[in-house]
Amino acid sequence: MTLEIITVEALKPVRHGFFTRRGGASSGVFQGLNCGRGSSDLAEVVEINRDRAAQAMDATARDLRGLHQTHSARAVIAPDEPGVAPADADAIVTRRPGLVLAVLTADCAPVLFADREAGVVGAAHAGWRGALEGVLESTIERMEELGADRSRISAVIGPTISQRAYEVGPEFFDTFMTEDPEYGRFFAGGAGDRAHFDLPGFALWRMREAGIGNAEWSGHCTYSDPALFFSYRRSLHEKRADYGRLISLIRL
Repeated sequence: MTLEIITVEALKPVRHGFFTRRGGASSGVFQGLNCGRGSSDLAEVVEINRDRAAQAMDATARDLRGLHQTHSARAVIAPDEPGVAPADADAIVTRRPGLVLAVLTADCAPVLFADREAGVVGAAHAGWRGALEGVLESTIERMEELGADRSRISAVIGPTISQRAYEVGPEFFDTFMTEDPEYGRFFAGGAGDRAHFDLPGFALWRMREAGIGNAEWSGHCTYSDPALFFSYRRSLHEKRADYGRLISLIRL
């Protein structure tokens, strides 16, 4: 099956893609393009999937630069050479043509960044904790170290869990309220003591407050479309043993 890749006008002509699960070699609960080495999928099949994703970007797997994602606010500059162990971080930037930046998600927000004039790109994995602690701002700051101007940066959030599917408990709500009572705008009432959190809305607000030129969401909900996307939360609700990871890529 052919790969199905979401692209967004705001990042063009920079090569990028939010990859769906379609077109991969995995089977079972990982059916499709599972690119997560941390999953229990067959390692050799995951590498086939990563190769296919790289080829779709006119690159090879040796050109991919990923991370050991830890839900942190840390952003790093991509190593020039292949074979370097992935950093413990949740965002990565480069100004080197040919390197392909990669983040993996399965409900968290994949965010791709580009300053086309400066020739600087970035990719971030933004779950609620990383977004709250500042991973998006860290990405922008790292890009500036490489010559980007935040007023020229375009950022796009790819497929992520939408507010209607993201039910949270009172402790989650309290964590945000303790940080800033204004964050209440990103919650809607749910059943009983539950609430629904707007992760893409919160991420967009953080980036716009940081002063970047443009920030938008592709509008795709990972939880609501099992044919296209893997979802950690959906896998829990369906009592699955594991789940696949979507890959998002950007390159100069």
